[in-house]
Amino acid sequence: MREIHEKAYAKLNLSLDVVGKRSDGYHDMRMVMQTVSLCDELRLVLRHDGKINVTSDVHFLPCDERNIAYKTAKAFFKRIDRTDLGVGISIKKHIPVCAGMGGGSSDGAAVLRSLNTLLGKPLTAAELEELGMTLGSDIPFCICGGTSLAEGRGEILTGLTPLSDCHIVICKPRFSVSTPDLFKRLDSCDLRYHPDTPGLISALDSQDLSGVSRRMFNVFEDVLPPNMNKISEIKSLLLDKGALGAVMTGTGSAVFGIFDNKSRAYGAKAELQKHYRDVYIAVPKKKIGI
Repeated sequence: MREIHEKAYAKLNLSLDVVGKRSDGYHDMRMVMQTVSLCDELRLVLRHDGKINVTSDVHFLPCDERNIAYKTAKAFFKRIDRTDLGVGISIKKHIPVCAGMGGGSSDGAAVLRSLNTLLGKPLTAAELEELGMTLGSDIPFCICGGTSLAEGRGEILTGLTPLSDCHIVICKPRFSVSTPDLFKRLDSCDLRYHPDTPGLISALDSQDLSGVSRRMFNVFEDVLPPNMNKISEIKSLLLDKGALGAVMTGTGSAVFGIFDNKSRAYGAKAELQKHYRDVYIAVPKKKIGI
């Protein structure tokens, strides 16, 4: 029996900008993405009966063809012309669902990495990213992770200087945010502000953690519905407890703050846990080798 254990690391948006709408209905994005240590745990067992079986410890997640891990496994076998093969995939979830942290995408990316390893690496990292793009916009980044500028729909990746050592406190409120609704709200208004992406990249190059934190910005925060004021409250609490900066990731609803002091980070986590269930501490992760 050939099996592999793989970690699927969460992603955070240090910045998120929407720079235009495309003719195919998607949007052109410009984002600085960061992999962090919070991760799901996957176990994959190769099968020789052509069947794909997915199980998860989260009862409400679909485990059939709707699951991104199932989709990526099926696409991988088709890509290498080995539809005679199958796989059993067990997922232990730690990344909160519908949080803007790429939980599903990171699981899909982990499946691609794992199957590629199990079968002797028939695909390069670039080929895995190309395949991943057909399945989800965040998957190409999640294949190798690290710190990157992501453009286009997310598939045009430029590696950046890694984020300096720090502690990252992440909090997801009990509600989720509809991604299609946020894009509709964004399309119906003129954005007042955009991230200083060049300045953020320069701060990364200088290993200026404070400079990075000050420049973190997500355009979707300007179009959040009024009933989602908890996001602003979480940001304020993080800043009050010593975060160098705080921002919503993706289309939410998770918010994170960057700390250069471990004790202050744990103090912020303890304070947030008085009000919220899903609170985590993570550290930056460097690029994953393929």
